[in-house]
Amino acid sequence: MIESRKLKKRNQYLKKLIGFQDTELVKVITGIRRCGKSSLLKLMIQHLKESGIQPEQIVEMNFESHDFRNMTSDEVYHYVKERVIPDKRMYLFFDELQRISAWENAVNAFRVDFNCDIYVTGSNAYLLSSEYSTYLSGRCVEIKMLPLSFQEFLYFHDFEVRETSSVLGGIRRQVFDKNGERYDLREMFDIYMRFGGMPGIADIGLDQEKALLLLDGIYSTVVVRDILEREKRRGQRQITDSLLLRKIVLFLADNIGNSVSISSIGNTLTNEGLLEDGKRKGAPSTHTVQTYIGALLESYFFYEIKRFDIKGKGYLRTLGKYYIVDIGLRNYLLGFRNRDSGHAIENVVYFELLRRGYDVAIGKVGTSEVDFIAAAADDKKYIQVTESMQSEDVRKRELAPLQNIRDNYEKIVLSLEPGLDSSYDGIKSLNLIDWLLAEF
Repeated sequence: MIESRKLKKRNQYLKKLIGFQDTELVKVITGIRRCGKSSLLKLMIQHLKESGIQPEQIVEMNFESHDFRNMTSDEVYHYVKERVIPDKRMYLFFDELQRISAWENAVNAFRVDFNCDIYVTGSNAYLLSSEYSTYLSGRCVEIKMLPLSFQEFLYFHDFEVRETSSVLGGIRRQVFDKNGERYDLREMFDIYMRFGGMPGIADIGLDQEKALLLLDGIYSTVVVRDILEREKRRGQRQITDSLLLRKIVLFLADNIGNSVSISSIGNTLTNEGLLEDGKRKGAPSTHTVQTYIGALLESYFFYEIKRFDIKGKGYLRTLGKYYIVDIGLRNYLLGFRNRDSGHAIENVVYFELLRRGYDVAIGKVGTSEVDFIAAAADDKKYIQVTESMQSEDVRKRELAPLQNIRDNYEKIVLSLEPGLDSSYDGIKSLNLIDWLLAEF
C-alpha cells in the first residue's frame, strides 16, 4: 500500500474534489488504469484528516483487493452500515467499484440511509454509461483523470525548472535534478515523449526495461480486466478475440492523428496480412471493429475526436481521429523509436487541452484543416501543431488554415522550433514546451 507521506500531489484534481466536498453529489473519478485514481482518493483522505475528520468517519474499500472483490452489492452495503457512526458524517471511498455487480443499488442506498459523502473511482466508462446514468442522473459529478502532464512528469521525477541568465543577458530555463545536475529542457521533453506520463514510472525510475514491464502490465490489465472480463460481467460476449483486439490497438496506435474510418480498419488489417484471411474469411465486419474500438474508448485507452465545420458551425459525420491516452503506451506497443514525431506531439497537445478543461474538435475550414478547436465556456482557441516553423513552406502550410478563419478568437501555432517571429498577422507562434509549462 502507498504511504500517504510518499504521495505526490495532483493539485489540479485534488482541488476539484475538495471543491465538491460535503455536497450531495457522488464524486466519480474516471480514467485509464494506473493513472493515479487510487492515489487521488488517498490524497483526499489525507486532506480530510488534516481538516479534522476522524479516521473512524472514513470507510475505504478497494475492490481490486482480495478482501472485497467477490462481494455482492448487499454485502458492500452491510460492510459500510456496520461502520457508520450515528450522528457523525461519514466519508465513503470506493475504488474500482465497477467490479461489483449492481453497485449502483448500494450507492443509492448510502445516499438515502446515511449522512455521508461518497467518492468512487472506475477504470471504465461503462460505470457511467446510459444503463446506470438514470440511477445517478443529476446526482454525480465526473472528474476525468489523465496520466501526468509534462509539468507533472518533471515534478514526479524530482526535476525542477529554474530560470538562469544567459551570457547576453537573456533568460533561459533549465532543469535540475535533486543532486543539482543540470539538463536541457528539450532533453527532458524528449524523455517525456519516450517514457510517457504513467505515474508508476516515477517509482521505478527512467529505466527503459522496467518501464516496458510496467506498461505491459497496464496494457494487459486494461485488455483482460476492463475489456474481456467486463464482457463476461455484462453477459455479452461480443469481444472474444484478444488477437483481433491487439491488432486494432496496434493499428490505432500507429495512426494517431490520422483520419480513419471504422470500415477501412478491418480492410487494412486484412490487406496488410495482419489478420489471416483463411480462418476469418475476409475482413472483420464494420460492426465488429466498431464494437472493439468502442471497448477501447470505454477503457480510456484511446480518445476519439470529431470534426467541426467552422464556417457551417456544426459537427461533421466524416472521418474522425484517435489519440492514445499515453505516449509511453504507444512506444511500448510500437517500439521506442522516433516514429511520426509530428503526430506524437499533436497527441500531447490534445491531452493537455483536455486537462485545461477544453472541449476539443478538429476544425474544417473550406478544404483545409485546423488541428484543434479548443472551446470552453467563455473561451475559444484555434491551434496548429508542428515540429518547426523555421521553413517558409511549413509556415505557409500551418498559417493558411488559421488565416482563413474570419472570427477574432485566439489563433496559435505551437512548435518545438518557433523561429524568431512571435506572431504572423496576429497569429501567435509559441514554443510548445513553454506552453506546456505555463500556468492555467
